[in-house]
Amino acid sequence: MSDVMPYPSTPRHTETFSYLPPMTPDRMRKQIEYLISMNWNPAIEHTEPEKSFSNFWYLWKLPFFGERSVEKILAELEACHRANPSHHVRLIGYDNYTQSQGTAFVVYRAGSR
Repeated sequence: MSDVMPYPSTPRHTETFSYLPPMTPDRMRKQIEYLISMNWNPAIEHTEPEKSFSNFWYLWKLPFFGERSVEKILAELEACHRANPSHHVRLIGYDNYTQSQGTAFVVYRAGSR
């Protein structure tokens, strides 16, 4: 039994994209363009890292119903991150047709740029 090694500690994953390398600005822009092309309504949420596995994140303003500008969404994501630098920030695309989330991914991790 002395050969048993503890499982190595790895960073916690919060969603599908967290298993991939960090998003570049170009990849983030393409994801937002896709969200808009699907006619989903963008919304921004944030939470403390220790609460990131909770279903309840804080909503940043109201969802941006009908927003078609990638630049405005990127500006709001940056504003949320600046106001809450110790929080994770994620973008959600709400699908009116299915009445559910079409997409959700973390844009900024706590303490990141």
